[in-house]
Amino acid sequence: MQVTKYAHSCLRVEHDGGVLVVDPGVFSDPAALDGADAVLITHEHPDHVDVEALTRALDRRPVPVHGPASLTALLGDAREALTVVGPGESFTAAGVAVRTYGGRHAVIHPDIPVIDNVGYLLNDVVYHPGDSLVVPEDVQVDTLFAPIHAPWSKFSEVVDFIRAVAPRRAFALHDGLLNANGFGVLDRQYTALSRTEYRRLEPGTRVDA
Repeated sequence: MQVTKYAHSCLRVEHDGGVLVVDPGVFSDPAALDGADAVLITHEHPDHVDVEALTRALDRRPVPVHGPASLTALLGDAREALTVVGPGESFTAAGVAVRTYGGRHAVIHPDIPVIDNVGYLLNDVVYHPGDSLVVPEDVQVDTLFAPIHAPWSKFSEVVDFIRAVAPRRAFALHDGLLNANGFGVLDRQYTALSRTEYRRLEPGTRVDA
């Protein structure tokens, strides 16, 4: 597989001629959806799904969309493309084997309702947890995309999550709210404490997986 990191939480995966896009949100480039054969959405927050951009892409080229049931009302006319998935499922999307984990978004605050969130393991190699710190217990993850910064996250918990997953390498995910100062601090700290190879990829960077 080849994985291109788009801004914030969006990944574009190319495998055996197929294109799979994960979490094309409002902070990422809508071009991530160009030529997509399938789309995975972890949850309903706009930084993970740009409904207008997704609807335009589906109007041009209808493709299957997989995500939690809470997306049904959000997607409007695009909901016809949605296949509802929850944790503990396995399926194929754009030729990529997908396994699902988690089920619930991390707690932002006790006064804010917790919503559905599905993490995706791609070809038993690449793990995108969405907005959660759920550790896959039944597989050795090779490449982890770790959400390094969010209103719901705490640095020590994310470090412990990376250590618990124990991947060969970890790349930064969910970094669209940071500026250069934050990148400098967090890149240094995650590199020092993650106990694995850690990198933050600039949007548009492609890696083999």
